[in-house]
Amino acid sequence: MAHNAANLHFPVMADEVLNCLQPENGGLYVDGTLGLGGHSQAILEASAPSGRVIGFEWDHDAALLAADRLKNFADRITIIQASYADMVDELVKIGIEGIDGLLVDLGVSSLQLDQPERGFSFREDAPLDMRMNRDLQIDATVILARSSEEELADIFYHYGEERQARRIAAYICKVRKTSPVKTTKQLAHLVASAVPRRFHPEKIHVATRVFQALRIAVNRELDNLVRLLAEAPKLLRPEAVFCVITFHSLEDRIVKQAFRKDERLKVVRKKPVRAQDEEIAVNPRARSAKLRSAVRLEG
Repeated sequence: MAHNAANLHFPVMADEVLNCLQPENGGLYVDGTLGLGGHSQAILEASAPSGRVIGFEWDHDAALLAADRLKNFADRITIIQASYADMVDELVKIGIEGIDGLLVDLGVSSLQLDQPERGFSFREDAPLDMRMNRDLQIDATVILARSSEEELADIFYHYGEERQARRIAAYICKVRKTSPVKTTKQLAHLVASAVPRRFHPEKIHVATRVFQALRIAVNRELDNLVRLLAEAPKLLRPEAVFCVITFHSLEDRIVKQAFRKDERLKVVRKKPVRAQDEEIAVNPRARSAKLRSAVRLEG
């Protein structure tokens, strides 16, 4: 693999994450979405000389690149190839019962977006895959082929907040009778054809929300997030901080409500932290990022 993780990846809101977690020498932190290792590197540097990080990453390629990027911290980083949804079980397996901070960044990794063959983006034509972990049985092509019109409409509406969900689902079901939907450009074109021009959004491609919805469905992202929010607080030591970066309103709403309702946690601030203009200028993906945090209470 010729890629270099440090060149590929700029961690979103790295300064804000450090301000949120307050990593200290000797602390134990979990990066639930290791990606290409940018946040973990920042946490390891801030918690030197003996702070430790356990990173979870279920994309094999990303885990390898992160390990290479973090090789100078090899004695302080442990990488577990698993979904953050399985975090509690995996940590119990290695005897970890308490941690000093937890970060989850719910964005799609730069690696996944920038590898056309992964099928996350319609910038280039590629098979409709969208699996963050290629061991998953069902990819986007399967969902588009097997789901009923009503199921597709529900996916687009609930996961993509797409107002033209029914129209798009009906059109896909009509087309797939004669030609299966298998590539990114094909799907983007179908969505553009299904939605009347007057309903095309001004600032994003008309297929953006459909792609988001399919990615969430393929990877069961919201199910995984709900499970994490319910289980992870038991890992946090008193005063440990739970930080979550979201990139769309569905996730943000789930995090906001879970933090507010969980009696084990105290919300740090009502409004989420947003990326600075300087960062957005360099990394446009940071524009939609929201960072929420909560502190573990005693008892």
